[in-house]
Amino acid sequence: MMQALYQWLMTNAEPFEIAAQFREANSEKVDWEYFDEVFLSIPACRKSIEEQIEPVVDREVDALGLIEKALLYIGAFELMNRAEIPYKVVINECVQLAKTFGATDSHKYVNGVLDKLAKGIRPIEVGEGA
Repeated sequence: MMQALYQWLMTNAEPFEIAAQFREANSEKVDWEYFDEVFLSIPACRKSIEEQIEPVVDREVDALGLIEKALLYIGAFELMNRAEIPYKVVINECVQLAKTFGATDSHKYVNGVLDKLAKGIRPIEVGEGA
């Protein structure tokens, strides 16, 4: 999914076209229902995601690297819309992807931003609202 979002951010192609390309190219086991829900929803709610991210980043969202931006979009979307996924799981998955695909130490940045975001979006779960 991160790769599909990266492609969308790079090319601004239609998300449905990118999703179709990924379906054709991936014969491995993929949870396509989840892929479609998250990947196809992020472009549609990009503005609300960015409104959540903007207060907790140290630069303009447009100045973020595309991989970091894609990961923050995924993390923010899941924090906002998938309450059944524990916030630590959301953060850890994005951090692992940043370690694999991101620039050196980008995982630390992604971790810090998503940690701040989780405190705002899920304060009770994080322990900030009790």
